[in-house]
Amino acid sequence: MYYVYLLECRDGTIYTGITTNVDRRFQEHLNGNGGHYTSSRKVVKLLYTEIQKDRSHALKREAEIKGWRRKKKLDMVLGAINAK
Repeated sequence: MYYVYLLECRDGTIYTGITTNVDRRFQEHLNGNGGHYTSSRKVVKLLYTEIQKDRSHALKREAEIKGWRRKKKLDMVLGAINAK
């Protein structure tokens, strides 16, 4: 099982990635070991996660979300919060 996740960075940007373990990956980002983008911008919080059945689906969904404008990403996050 894979997860697509969105992180908020200190500069207000939104990072999208995939992982098999959201908690471990989030800690890696917080510790500066999550990649160049997030280590240079500093992660503030986890905004969103969704489950994908395999790596292929996760990569396709990640690419789709990365193509969205910021507002659409935030609308998805707010929709998930309001659905709870």
